[in-house]
Parts: sequence; structure tokens; C-alpha cells
Amino acid sequence: MIIYGKQIVLFVLENHADLVEEVMFAKEVDSKLFTKFAKLNKPIIKLDNKKAQGLAHGGNHQGFFLKISQPNFATLSDIKKSKFLVVLDGLTDMGNIGAIVRSSYALGVDAIVVTGIRDLKLEQIIRTSSGTALDMPLLSHFDISDLINQLKFENFSIIGADMDGENIKEFKQNLPKIALVVGNEGSGLNNKVIKKLDHKVSIKMSRGFDSLNVSVATAILVHQLKGISN
Repeated sequence: MIIYGKQIVLFVLENHADLVEEVMFAKEVDSKLFTKFAKLNKPIIKLDNKKAQGLAHGGNHQGFFLKISQPNFATLSDIKKSKFLVVLDGLTDMGNIGAIVRSSYALGVDAIVVTGIRDLKLEQIIRTSSGTALDMPLLSHFDISDLINQLKFENFSIIGADMDGENIKEFKQNLPKIALVVGNEGSGLNNKVIKKLDHKVSIKMSRGFDSLNVSVATAILVHQLKGISN
């Protein structure tokens, strides 16, 4: 897979050099930085602007590209060992997923499960998560009902983000294993999921405003729930 952008490329160079298969530049790089890439003993290719724009699909590549091997997804067995999960119910925007991975990683979430997507564009998630998707255990599991059933069997409390839920600031229950479920950007949680929830929580807002970006809302809920669970 191809990733691009200076920040993410340097992150992989420093933290996941074993994944690098090829290095590609569409600009001149200073000699000290070039030496670091050369020490990988991988092919280094110079790209013209047209090729670079094509690989980045018009995105802001800053002249830095890597071809990396496919990182491994977590297994369901791995996920079940966690204490705090974030489960994404049918989210489709890779930018939102990447942002959730990034904030969840920073806030101490153990793993993330993406459900309802057959074609998960991992390159985009790695880029928009600033590389943290390479360190955060990530599972793609299509059937969320089956997933929740298995998590319940492992004594997870299933908490759903829902407009009708209890104010997260007033939610005080001490729960040793939590799976926070957040829904699709437009329609929220589906009804089958809502029926399986142990608790519903919400973020009460001021000034009559009733909507937050899903990645922002997830970060707020994680922060609050982590404070309770810890």
C-alpha cells in the first residue's frame, strides 16, 4: 500500500521501518534525512509531479511517499482481552475513522473494532490517524450483532452513544470492561444495536446546538468513561 505526506512518512521511518518496501520522493530531500532513508536498504525512487499527484489522488503529499507492507489486523481473540474498546457501527468516512483512532490511541483505548464496512481503506486511516493506526489494535468485523453478543459473553458492558442517553457527566457506574459503540455519521446507531445496549449515554450541549462531529463526540465520551473505568 502507498502512504504519503511528510509527517506520516517520518512517523513510519522512526517507528515502523520494518514495514517499508520502497521510498519515493517528488522533491529534493536534505542529505541528513536522505541518509536515514538510505539506511533502510530499500529502493529509493524519484517521482515526477504527474506520477506523485496520481499516487496521492490529488492530496497534499509534500513530496514524501512510502510503499509499505500490509499491517496485520487484530483478531477477535486479541480484542476480547481488552478492557476498553471503541466499536464503530457503520461509519463510512475514513477521515472520521482515522481521527477516532488517533484520539482513542492518545486517550488510552485498548482497541478499535470497525463494523459494517467490507472495503476498509486502511491507507487513508493510517494517514488521517497520523500513523497511530499502525500501533492501535484494529479489527474489521462486519456483523456488529454477532460482535456484541461475543463481547457480552466476555462480560463487556455495552455502552452506546445516543441522543436519548444519560448525560455522560452524570454517568457514574464503575464498569471493569467497556465497549463504547458509536454510530454512523448520519443515522447514528441502528435499532438492532440499540436493543442490545446495557447503557446509553449522550453529550448534553449548550446554546441549543445538537450536533458534534462523530470523532469529536467519541473523544469526549472516551475521556469521560476512561475517568470512570480507571
